[in-house]
Amino acid sequence: MNSKKLVIIPTYNEKENIQDIVTAVLDLPEGFEVLVIDDGSPDGTATLVKALQFDFSNRVHLIERKGKLGLGTAYLEGFAYALNKGYEYIFEMDADFSHDPKDLSRLYLKAFEEGHDMVIGSRYVSGVNVVNWPMGRVLMSFFASKYVQLITGIPIKDTTAGFICYHRNVLEAINLEKIRFIGYAFQIEMKFTAWKLGFDIVELPIIFTDRTRGSSKMSKHIFREAIFGVIYMKLKSIFFGYKTVSQT
Repeated sequence: MNSKKLVIIPTYNEKENIQDIVTAVLDLPEGFEVLVIDDGSPDGTATLVKALQFDFSNRVHLIERKGKLGLGTAYLEGFAYALNKGYEYIFEMDADFSHDPKDLSRLYLKAFEEGHDMVIGSRYVSGVNVVNWPMGRVLMSFFASKYVQLITGIPIKDTTAGFICYHRNVLEAINLEKIRFIGYAFQIEMKFTAWKLGFDIVELPIIFTDRTRGSSKMSKHIFREAIFGVIYMKLKSIFFGYKTVSQT
């Protein structure tokens, strides 16, 4: 259990949640560290993270960016940080408690004890495990993953999931500079690329609960990007294939 573990949490206007979510992660027995990547939140999210650093100086890290640059670019910056600092297990997680912090332990143990390269906290691997979403949004998300499976052939039921444990080997192998999408399509592209590179990917059922504090960052643009991005990924895989960083 001595492997270094980093939980990356992108934020934009999450003052209602950020201190509670970071504290909940740090309280887990596995010894996770947290990296918050804040996109210039005008509500003072980054200031609250800095306050936490006084109490957890070696376990809470912060990258402040000037403006809303997108989920995908935040994670890519976080991945680069994690690889540079020598973390072995790297996690994606939302700030709004839609992902239960206690499930981080389950994701980690699944990867560590069973040797999986990538563990996905999945809403759809055992039915539909979503709480407090409007039915329209549930159906849109569920059938979006079905659409991705149909177009790409990927054997993952929750392709847009954003609750993930990566072993560093996956992120080292993916040419992160070639990842082009920033919204939901980013999540699909990372999974599709890891799958095409032959990594061992497993889904672990979780219960996803919609946020109760703060506002959603969902937009129609994000879904449009995912719809057309999937076609791009499939065509790219046919004509160009997928190479590891060492092959480029």
